[in-house]
Amino acid sequence: MKRRRVKVTGIGPVTPAGTGRDEFWGGILEPVSRVRPFLKLGEEWGPFVAAWVDRLPLDEHFTPFPALRTSARHTQMAVLGAALAVKDAGLTFEEVRAMRIAIFTGTSLMDFGAITRETESVSKNGIRGIQPKLVFISSVAHVAATVSEALKVNSRNMTFQSSCCSGLDAIGHAAEAVSAGEVDLAICGGTEAPLFKHPMLEFRAVGMTPPTDQNPQTISRPFDLWRTTGIVSEGACMFVIEPDESPRRGYCDIVGYGYSNDERGELCDGMRSAIKLALADARISVSMVDSISAWGPGHRLIDAAESKQLREVFGGELDRIPAYSIKGSIGNPLGAAAAIQVAAAAIGLRDQVVPPTVNWKYPDPDCRLNLCATPVAVSQNYSLVNSHGVNGTNSTLILERSS
Repeated sequence: MKRRRVKVTGIGPVTPAGTGRDEFWGGILEPVSRVRPFLKLGEEWGPFVAAWVDRLPLDEHFTPFPALRTSARHTQMAVLGAALAVKDAGLTFEEVRAMRIAIFTGTSLMDFGAITRETESVSKNGIRGIQPKLVFISSVAHVAATVSEALKVNSRNMTFQSSCCSGLDAIGHAAEAVSAGEVDLAICGGTEAPLFKHPMLEFRAVGMTPPTDQNPQTISRPFDLWRTTGIVSEGACMFVIEPDESPRRGYCDIVGYGYSNDERGELCDGMRSAIKLALADARISVSMVDSISAWGPGHRLIDAAESKQLREVFGGELDRIPAYSIKGSIGNPLGAAAAIQVAAAAIGLRDQVVPPTVNWKYPDPDCRLNLCATPVAVSQNYSLVNSHGVNGTNSTLILERSS
């Protein structure tokens, strides 16, 4: 069966760098970190830093309805991102409702905010403190279902929960559904809102977010010699993807997708297989890749491990390929991170620009990548997007500039 080419026609970012395509892109190109002291948890739990979205203008796109009003924050961000993506594609909700559509979303964590509040309520009030709706709203499957309800569409819904690869896996599988002709259009992407007492205490305990709020704008330092660990943040990005015969102009085509678990007990070693599978799916060689959106969370071990896997795949070609991580700007919004990376890569292909790796200043010999702390004009046709998650998940997407 002949498979259709798939293109990205709408982008809906909701991020600490900006909400909506233009505000997001302008923010990502600024060599500025959005990481700030995070005081919401209270002084008794010690210092935290994070990057977050200041405002969710849902009422500008939807008449509030109960399921949206009481939904988890990550669900609300996904709904907003979907509305922005549909608008960016030049579609109306009515036009979308007339199509065969799928909604594929990725989120790595359940609604820890609601779960924590429920636990504390039951501890304080006993059985009277139970909120039955928690069974529904805390599930990650609630995200896609609420996007469908908000758009008032009859859609095929699926939610992916593959750790920090969740958003990229949602896009990759949605592209496969569109390519196979199963649907006319897919709304897909990732969303995450983990900035609650739990899991933030646990992230800090295992060294995935720093135990200090000193100099917050310089803490997130992807691939830099003096990096320490990543910064947990929040955000979302949703996309409209369609077959190539759609009349709407695309930012880029989704031409390759691969995923693999870590294989030999070595950190990130499955990334090598994920990249090779994506290259094979795209039917391109390493010499054809023009830019790399690296996972690069700013974690001392993960950054070095990713750099090693990239070197094993690309060899000497890696020295000429511009690479970057957007996490110096927005931190790591976990399951939404790679989806936001796809947005930056897609717009970068359109504009022929590679974003900066914010706070990268001192090269690390263990991270020999072609990095820059300022935006760079780059002639590029193919861009590779990497992701890695706890429990050894790895996913890679390859984008081709639309003609």
